[in-house]
Amino acid sequence: MVRPESTQVASAQWLQQDNAWVLGIGGEWRGYRGALPDVPAALRQGEVRFDTAALRSWDAALASTLWQRLNALARPPVQLDLSGLPAGLREIVSLALSDAPTTDVPQPRVGRIAALGASTQAWWSEGRRSLTFMGEVLLSVGRLLRGKSGMRWGDLAWQIEQTGPRSLPIVALVSFLVGLIVAYMGAAQLQRFGAQNYIADLVTVGVVREVAALLVGIVLAGRVGAAFAAQIGSMRANEEVDALATMGVNPIDFLVLPRVLALLFVGPLLTAFAALVGMAVGWLVAVGIYGVTSLEYVYASAQSLTLPHVLVGLLKGTVYAVLVALSGCLQGMSAGRSAQAVGDATTAAVVQAIVWIVVAASVLTVVFQRLEW
Repeated sequence: MVRPESTQVASAQWLQQDNAWVLGIGGEWRGYRGALPDVPAALRQGEVRFDTAALRSWDAALASTLWQRLNALARPPVQLDLSGLPAGLREIVSLALSDAPTTDVPQPRVGRIAALGASTQAWWSEGRRSLTFMGEVLLSVGRLLRGKSGMRWGDLAWQIEQTGPRSLPIVALVSFLVGLIVAYMGAAQLQRFGAQNYIADLVTVGVVREVAALLVGIVLAGRVGAAFAAQIGSMRANEEVDALATMGVNPIDFLVLPRVLALLFVGPLLTAFAALVGMAVGWLVAVGIYGVTSLEYVYASAQSLTLPHVLVGLLKGTVYAVLVALSGCLQGMSAGRSAQAVGDATTAAVVQAIVWIVVAASVLTVVFQRLEW
């Protein structure tokens, strides 16, 4: 093999030996900012090796230059053999080449059947992950009932304070506005038949049974579910969840269970509060705009506000709140270990919570109607 002269001057040249191309590098390359020779035009395939026996010194400039020259060769049918480079230079070049973009490599086209199969498999995996997580939460509740849970009651109280009282302003605002819309639009239709006295029935049954619970669920999804996903996702990114497991603390007991129980307690209370706000708005519309007396409104509301309507509304609000907690904690526990992954988990938590709420609302409405509740 012909090697570059072992001199103090930086030198490099391409040599062909048998079926391989050899880049010989010699001399002092520390502080030298010259370029390596261009890749020979005949080098289209085969093996590329390096001879650095005459190389006396080098720095990052040589590594950068090598990467620029070899980037186009770091894919078949050319095979790079970096074993001839010094250890430090070999590690830098190998790392740089491993991150080289390969956008020019044509990607195989995926057929429609294969794409459908991949989507179905992803959907099935997501469903199994959700069911597994819910099973772990139920096991955690069982440990709590047996007195063997790692949950701290102080964490539960703190979560109740964060999700309950701090959610009252936004719940009141949304309930007021939506209740105003329901009462005004419903009263406008009833007025056409001279049935303004039924405004109380419409608002009371609609708000208490359906609207209040749905509003609370959506508000909690945007405010609390996103916060749960961001908090737990950040802990995963910082490896705090792994640290808890290493110390023998169950992350489900320590992180998930307090949040689920907090919304289990807070859900029906917020639903009752939202229903009261909606009924008060209905009173304002009926009395202030359509001339219904306060006594008539209160009496009609009391007559229409039966126990089944109240129980159905509170049950729905509780179910929606628990679904929000489960979706937020699920996405947080499944988040990746980067800032972008935490943001993706937060978005997915809100979307998943709303989808679950809509599905649960449809199922519960059909079930209760069949039961004539």
